[in-house]
Amino acid sequence: MKLILLKTNLKEGLDAVSHATGENTHLPILKNILLKASSNRIELAGTNLELAISKYISGKTIEEGGIAIPSGTLSSLISNLPDERINLETNSNTLVIKSDNYEARLQGMSPEEFPLIPQIKDKERYLKISGGILKEALVQVVNATQYSEWRQELNGVLFDFEESRLVFVATDSFRLSKKIIASSQFESNWPALKVIVPIKTIQELIRIIKDTEIISIYFDESQIMFISEETEVISRLIEGKFPDYEAIIPKTFETEAIIEKGNLMHALKLAGIFSGKVNDVHLKIEEGHKMIEIYSSNTQLGDNKYLLAVKSNKGMPEIIFNWRYFVDGLKAISEKDIYMGINGEDKPVIIRSVNDQSLVYLLMPIRM
Repeated sequence: MKLILLKTNLKEGLDAVSHATGENTHLPILKNILLKASSNRIELAGTNLELAISKYISGKTIEEGGIAIPSGTLSSLISNLPDERINLETNSNTLVIKSDNYEARLQGMSPEEFPLIPQIKDKERYLKISGGILKEALVQVVNATQYSEWRQELNGVLFDFEESRLVFVATDSFRLSKKIIASSQFESNWPALKVIVPIKTIQELIRIIKDTEIISIYFDESQIMFISEETEVISRLIEGKFPDYEAIIPKTFETEAIIEKGNLMHALKLAGIFSGKVNDVHLKIEEGHKMIEIYSSNTQLGDNKYLLAVKSNKGMPEIIFNWRYFVDGLKAISEKDIYMGINGEDKPVIIRSVNDQSLVYLLMPIRM
């Protein structure tokens, strides 16, 4: 194999695939990435057997071939090269890296030892969506996930598809995020389906998807694939039944309030300084329902109270929240004002934009 390519392109490819490599004492090949050159493209690939990422970069192929090479070492080496133009060639299972005044030899492994990247054969059923729309939706829900050893179905994001909409849902049982994408924002001939995509895959998609590209999504019984012009991501799906999220989300509320998001975030972060081990802060709306009080105390530090203007139909009893979870929900909302729907001190609270109901964040109170 002989290649000439730019450092910028190679670094972009390595950054894309290196997170998919794995640590496995029985399969040391998983610490490697596959570098493969054919007449029309250069491919980089990494896998941990649960997730595989392939990235196609531009360069000049002088001689076709491939090698499996340690991901971390190659990434560090390329990042620190001062020259933009790089020559790569293989000598048996050694990769020779040359620039204007530098040469290194990096020991690799035969490309035949690298695991086969799985494929989805049936590409008749597809969903096509803008990278920007997909990425924004995943960013808005992924904060509600948290790894659980006991409930595998919570270790991912639910893709719930029907003809008229695509819904992304994530929950860790203390909070839940739901994002609806209308059918006008994508093209699909998928049947109705529900699949759970692992957190790791979602995080990698957020990291490598470009806003300007079109993402085609395919699936089979156990896998899901995301393909753009430059990148392929294939992941195993999580088995199990996702919670019935529609039954969890309340439809009516005793107290409805509108608050300026920025001020509320500021107040919660200040209150968090005095919060306890469970990040507890107390919120209540007085009977005059013109002000919301955010209060926290700590026996070792002291206490604080913050009053904010609120538009509310009635008062709200004191409710205790995890302030970090509350702020996570606010971060996902882009508008200036947020809506809160409340049904008492021990019932879930709904947080969303005032004008946009496509994103809903549900937060359970803390029971002290």
